[in-house]
Amino acid sequence: MLTRIKVLLQDRAIYIAVFVTLLIAYLSLVKLELKVANVTFSDKIGHGIAYFTLAIFWLLSFVKKKNFKSLAWYSILGCIIYGIIIEAVQGTVTSYRTASYLDIVANSMGVLVAGIAFHLSSEKNRLI
Repeated sequence: MLTRIKVLLQDRAIYIAVFVTLLIAYLSLVKLELKVANVTFSDKIGHGIAYFTLAIFWLLSFVKKKNFKSLAWYSILGCIIYGIIIEAVQGTVTSYRTASYLDIVANSMGVLVAGIAFHLSSEKNRLI
C-alpha cells in the first residue's frame, strides 16, 4: 500500500508542486479576513511548513531524473528565491501585507529542512 502511494506521489508530484506554488502565492497575496491581533512565532512556523511542503514536492518531481542532484540544488535555490520574491511582492504590490525579513528566514529554513530531510530519507530508502 505504501509503495503504491509513493509511486502515485512521484508520478503526480509535478502537478502537486505547481499547485502548492500557486496556493502559496494566492495565500500570500490575497487579503484574508482573519482577525489576528498580533503575529507570533506560530506565523513563522506556518511559513516554514508551507515552504517545507513546497520544497518536498519540487524535489519529488525530479527524483527519478538522471541529473537529480543538480536539479535538487536548483529546486532548493528556486524555492528560496521564490520565498524572497513573494515577500518583496507583498511589500510593494499589496497595501494590506508587509514584507518581513523574518518571513524570508522562516521560508528559507523550511526549504533547507526539507532538503536535509529529503536527502536523509533518500539515503535511507534509496530513492536516488
